[in-house]
Amino acid sequence: MTALRMVPELDAGPVYMKRPLSLEGSTAEEVFIRSSRLSATMIREIVENEPEPEPQTGEITTFRRRTPPESEIPARDSLQELHDFVRMLDAEGYPSAFIDHEGYRYEFQRSSLYEDRIEATVTITPLDSEE
Repeated sequence: MTALRMVPELDAGPVYMKRPLSLEGSTAEEVFIRSSRLSATMIREIVENEPEPEPQTGEITTFRRRTPPESEIPARDSLQELHDFVRMLDAEGYPSAFIDHEGYRYEFQRSSLYEDRIEATVTITPLDSEE
């Protein structure tokens, strides 16, 4: 996680500090909770120590927001890959992982990986809104 000084450009300000953030866990929501705790710790440290931010260096990488069609579950080589795809989308504001099949959309949340299977919550809705 990186603490930046706010400037008019997105994510372009100088860096106050960086701290490692684990992406482990069952859901993106768990990572968000862990990141909020880490953010609070970093804020406290910045307020107490008043570090001087350092300019960013290196190549600029730009990311765009996911669109709902990108959440359609593609073919995966393993249960681990499928689980990772579902859980990375399992947080508020992200379009859930889904499969469209025979007139219905199956949306997956709360994926749990076991040795030989995945268990998840599935919401099923008709694709035709008039049904």
